Amino acid sequence: MSILDLSTDVVSLTRALVDIESVSRGEQQIADAVEEALRALPHLEVVRHGHTVVARTDLGRAERVVLAGHLDTVPVHDNLPSRLDEATGLLHGLGTCDMKGGDAVILRLAATVPEPVRDVTYVLYEAEEIDEVFNGLRHLTEVAPELLEADFAILMEPSNAVVEAGCQGTLRVEVRATGERAHSARSWKGVNAIHQAAPVLERLRDYEARRPVIDGLEYHEGLNAVGIRGGVAGNVLPDECVVEVNHRFAPDRSAEEAEAYVRGVFEGFEVTLTDLGPAALPGLDRPAAAAFVAAVGGVVNPKFGWTDVARFTALGVPAVNYGPGDPLLAHKAEEHVPVDQVRRCEERLAAWLRGEEATA
Repeated sequence: MSILDLSTDVVSLTRALVDIESVSRGEQQIADAVEEALRALPHLEVVRHGHTVVARTDLGRAERVVLAGHLDTVPVHDNLPSRLDEATGLLHGLGTCDMKGGDAVILRLAATVPEPVRDVTYVLYEAEEIDEVFNGLRHLTEVAPELLEADFAILMEPSNAVVEAGCQGTLRVEVRATGERAHSARSWKGVNAIHQAAPVLERLRDYEARRPVIDGLEYHEGLNAVGIRGGVAGNVLPDECVVEVNHRFAPDRSAEEAEAYVRGVFEGFEVTLTDLGPAALPGLDRPAAAAFVAAVGGVVNPKFGWTDVARFTALGVPAVNYGPGDPLLAHKAEEHVPVDQVRRCEERLAAWLRGEEATA
């Protein structure tokens, strides 16, 4: 018998998942357990790539949706095994919030909704918490993108059981000011690169955030210095000063447009792109998305941080974040999830997949 019993309640299943340690790059045991449990369900086609497991219905429905969650966690911090506090209704432990509560919901839906009104692809993937070169969802987009084809996708990242639509993009650049070294006792013989960087900071200080409205949601962009380095010694004028800048951009801009914008802001300086994650459109005008929002309570917030929903947008699939747990608790030693949120997510998603939102 599988160590994961998909007939149990969703809270017990969450505990079972949490108690399988699965720090990034160590997901084999949990992926094996997930694969074994899903292969026991005759209504699903199951494939595996590395430690990423994909299960699909094939009912010929008019729409297909993806429900996705990652199996890995950050390193253990004296927060295993799981612990349920009945008095507070909180389940404590590594991954309870980020995001094994969401994974448990996915597995329960896969087991208990054999004939959904929309075809469903369930994806439980590896290595989200580390460098993206290892990311299981990224690997799928490269080796088997057909497995992710859909009309709509839900990434079950913690969102306090409220829809957070799309996500803003993120990029980082290094803005470099140059000068000429000289002894500080004869500073007029050189050019201080740190002083030369003053216009960079002035442009950041004077930046006015763009706040576009997309699908009725107001996003709020940001352009901020997140690091600065320069200096050679206490008696030397530096010949280089580098300001690291992070730009968070709304999903109505492509990654290329965002990069061009930042380069324009710092015209006259050398700008080096060091990191880039595209934004994701919310796609709330899609029928599946509209029905989903109605089924889960009608409240939608914009997602300001970057998540893997952007990978779906890159494939032409609009996506939202929706899962149990407070994202501010992710990666903390005191990580926990309210069990009522886990149950609520399961109930509402099950109703949506069964088409019950039409009579709600």
